[in-house]
Amino acid sequence: MTQSIETILDAARRHCAEDIAPNVDAWNAAAVWPRAASDKAGALGLTGLYAPEEFGGQGLPLGEGIRVYEELGRGDGAYAFALSMHNICTFAGCGYGTDAFKAAWAKELTSGRKLANFALTEPQSGSDATNMYSRAVINDNGTWTINGAKAWVSLAGEADIYFTVVKTTDEPGHKDMAMIAIPADTPGLTFGPLYETPSYNFLPMSEMYMKNVVVSEDNIILPIGQGLQGSLMAIDIARVSIASGCCGLMQSALDTALAYSSNRKMFGGKNLDLDGIQWMLGEVATDLEASKLLYRAAANALGTPEGPLMAAHAKRFVPDAAVKAANTCTQVLGGMGLLQPYGLDRLSRLAQMLRIVDGTTEISRVVIGRSLQKRAKTLAPLPIPKGFGES
Repeated sequence: MTQSIETILDAARRHCAEDIAPNVDAWNAAAVWPRAASDKAGALGLTGLYAPEEFGGQGLPLGEGIRVYEELGRGDGAYAFALSMHNICTFAGCGYGTDAFKAAWAKELTSGRKLANFALTEPQSGSDATNMYSRAVINDNGTWTINGAKAWVSLAGEADIYFTVVKTTDEPGHKDMAMIAIPADTPGLTFGPLYETPSYNFLPMSEMYMKNVVVSEDNIILPIGQGLQGSLMAIDIARVSIASGCCGLMQSALDTALAYSSNRKMFGGKNLDLDGIQWMLGEVATDLEASKLLYRAAANALGTPEGPLMAAHAKRFVPDAAVKAANTCTQVLGGMGLLQPYGLDRLSRLAQMLRIVDGTTEISRVVIGRSLQKRAKTLAPLPIPKGFGES
């Protein structure tokens, strides 16, 4: 039986308080993905948020399920990000996978017993997704042989299956792109050295290499011609999910600054009694409330014509606000804000990471700018003053 959104959000809060926040420093010190924690997330119903009940999922609309990452982001934004990508892959597999794939993988993914991740970016191409070199050749028996490389693959070597976008010809463009799920134990699938990511060491990230990797046609998630469109939808969901997680990060930073400044004695009173401190934190509080409204509106717009633009607005505004919030709250603590036990240095670096992944804030500005160009064409032109000598 599926759970209500309030029950799921309560479970996410408990997971954050009991499993993430007390342990994230130890996770980073060990530099190992906390599989026990993600297993518990699965038991709480947090790994099949959008998947149908028939496959063991919660069947939540995107607009509701994405709120979970706000709660998880209070503990750690990188952990929330990894679970959001797993949920996107699970959503895709349960919604678009073949019957054979669903039979083999759906309940394993919704339960969190198996983890999934998305592989689109390549070493030589980031936001330019059509500039892709990974190739799949379709064999006579229907299997696909894949060669190529992916970059910035999270849960690298830890996930059990990778939803991978490939091209099937050498023709330019996206009409030949598809998505196929590659199990981690497939011969020829390997990973490079882990990237050095000091603020989220526990989340393994690296390049992924495919050398004559053979995958059954049962594992096709999006057929030829639908790979890019489906990937863009996945990225829009990811962008709004990141904005949600950033709100949790902002709340954590604000609470840390409030707890400290309400206890720190200075100039005959408490720091929080000073107008300057109140104004600094008040600005953070306003940005947080605006961010919540924006990401939730964007989440509800996913799947509609307005979805991509709203996702761009959320990805543009909220991570920038999170970077500003983390820095402001660090400043409120003064020198103490630089010390690891307070956690603000980690939050500042996480906020910067979240500005970049799944499309930089600059790419979101490009999307917004193109929308503005389209709108400008619908407006009656205003007269422009003529310069000297112009007729």
